[in-house]
Amino acid sequence: MPDTTKPAALFSLSDKTGSVELARVLHEAGTVIYATGGTKKHLEDHGIPAYDVEQMTGFPALFDGRVKTLHPKVFGAILYDRGNAEHRAQAEKYAIAPITTVVVNLYPFEATVAREGTTLQEAIEQIDIGGVSLLRAAAKNFAHVSVLTHPSQYGEFLEAFGTGAVPISMRRDFAIAAFERTAEYDAAISHYLGSKGEFLPSELPGALALTLPLSQRLRYGTNPQNRAAFYLDRPERLPQQLHGKALSYNNLLDLDATLQLLSRAPLGAEFGSERERFVRAAVVKHTVPCGVAQRSSVAKAIDDALQADSVSAFGGIVATDATIDLAAADSLSKFFLEIVAAPDFDDDALALLRKKKNLRVMRFVPSLPDELAHELRVRSALGGVLAEDDNPSAEPEEWKVVSKRPPTAQEWHDLAFAWDVVRHVKSNGIVIVKEGTTRGICAGQTNRVSAVKIAAHRAGDAARGAACASDGFFPFADGLEAAAESGCTAIIAPGGSVRDEEVVAAADRLNVALVFSSYRYFLH
Repeated sequence: MPDTTKPAALFSLSDKTGSVELARVLHEAGTVIYATGGTKKHLEDHGIPAYDVEQMTGFPALFDGRVKTLHPKVFGAILYDRGNAEHRAQAEKYAIAPITTVVVNLYPFEATVAREGTTLQEAIEQIDIGGVSLLRAAAKNFAHVSVLTHPSQYGEFLEAFGTGAVPISMRRDFAIAAFERTAEYDAAISHYLGSKGEFLPSELPGALALTLPLSQRLRYGTNPQNRAAFYLDRPERLPQQLHGKALSYNNLLDLDATLQLLSRAPLGAEFGSERERFVRAAVVKHTVPCGVAQRSSVAKAIDDALQADSVSAFGGIVATDATIDLAAADSLSKFFLEIVAAPDFDDDALALLRKKKNLRVMRFVPSLPDELAHELRVRSALGGVLAEDDNPSAEPEEWKVVSKRPPTAQEWHDLAFAWDVVRHVKSNGIVIVKEGTTRGICAGQTNRVSAVKIAAHRAGDAARGAACASDGFFPFADGLEAAAESGCTAIIAPGGSVRDEEVVAAADRLNVALVFSSYRYFLH
């Protein structure tokens, strides 16, 4: 029988990495090792004696292992206050061992539900109850107990243990990590159950859990005087960096904005299918698109996107949805850029881009842009959090030609492209497109007619015969008139202004094809 007067450690692991080395040091120091089924066998197979938790509790594992550690002798051994004489007397009376180290990682719920085809019942069986309880108990009593939740902690623990005592500051850090892990775990479970449709159909979550593990600390935030870090719960989705400096806070924001421009999410109109025929390339600066092109080849798409506004492209971020070849890399190498991102790179193209020492070269999974477009959108406000998504029960978007002259075939293609881009431009946003390339983009203006004039100025002569998209309706005819004056011959905007009739009349007077959408696309 185990000696209940000696310090004890409890092991219960799904990930057994590093556990043998950890248990061996504890055992050689005189610590009694207790372990649950599979972990006990793993330790014994490596020559480390371990007692089954049943030998502590006097109860076998019940209900197919659903109940193993939920017992007063286990939780008493973790939770009692070693500095309290009454607690010590109760521990002695009931032969409760002093557990000083708890080594637990949880059932792999997140990995299970990430596998395609996982059933609800399989997911439920991976919801850990005893493990979460053990972590919380040990973390609560960090004054006397070290709680280890991940193999990455074992090294620093053993280094401190070897000096004779694990400092309370370290035990506190371990406790914080344990509470972070249980919060993250519960959030993953609630998110999964809430997304299955049986529980919260067509609704946003009743409570928003945003416990995300630290991915990396960043040099600084938006500006050098700001602190910043990046938190991510699905590290496998983070684009792989193939070359260049570490990503900064601003880089991550810009990369997200650029990738979302590559989404093939349907427009809700018949011309959205045209998107599938093209390679798309996008250039973004300060989260605002400054050049987007759709072409039959990746080299042409990248070159046209860069040349759409070559001044703004300086120091920007470029992404495309096709493999970058040598011709495309040659175009990219002529510009100073922060990031180039693509699903893949030909070997010779990657070799050329790597000659630019600081250029960050990123490879992303092809599905990432669409995944980002469909995620819950979250941001802080007034000390709280705003969240939104696309309502699945909303009426589908409809387009209606309201002018006497309908768009030509080319105008339709350019209107669809402009409408797809303008949703990514901060309001008031205007996008001018000609022959599958943005020619003028203006974002963030406080009045729409100014946004039209700035976009038209950037487009210059390319505005003649171009299509123009506005993210919100024209409150007066002057915005449409400014677009027509610049040479635009087709315009798309939401309907809904009290002066829609005046806007339509201006379009007819100026022989402009005008299309109203039932959706608006403000971006704040």
